[in-house]
Amino acid sequence: MVHLACWAHARRYFEQSLDQDKVRSEYVLLEIQKLYAIERELKEATSEDRKKQRLEKSLPIINELGKWLFRESNNVLPKSSIGKVIYYTTNLWDSLQSYLYNGDLHIYNNLVENSIRPNALGRKNYLFAGPHEGAQRTAMYYSFFGTCKLNGVNPEKLLVKVLSLIADHKVNKLHELFPQNLDLESANNN
Repeated sequence: MVHLACWAHARRYFEQSLDQDKVRSEYVLLEIQKLYAIERELKEATSEDRKKQRLEKSLPIINELGKWLFRESNNVLPKSSIGKVIYYTTNLWDSLQSYLYNGDLHIYNNLVENSIRPNALGRKNYLFAGPHEGAQRTAMYYSFFGTCKLNGVNPEKLLVKVLSLIADHKVNKLHELFPQNLDLESANNN
């Protein structure tokens, strides 16, 4: 598992600090813009080529930006807007670089956030919707439907298939009935 921080969040916080410290914020925003330009160039590249090009083109930008941020952290007030965003960014520095070493990872996590937003909204909406057992059931349904959606599986077909197989299925092999592992087209999938 790789902890991946989001450059879109860092960028957003620097945009918010433009009013307080335009010079520093603009510098960082321009450097982040260079990283995004490289990503646009690599959009059609293979995973391996993307990794190679990132290390060649993006890593030097990130290294220089990191040196600048750590140097500037001594020149700003920690509680100021720019001080907070510099602290935020330097605190996540290793995680912000994680995308460089895997061509399958993205510079931002907007896609992930958009896919989990319905779960987060549901969690908030159902916080006081009933007893604890009801909340646990709701969480199970969200997990079930979310996993089906993630794997492009029709939840109704999956449920019918699993219910037809589960009585005779070995307990230590239940993972075979997960949406990502079950062949819904096969008539006799054991």
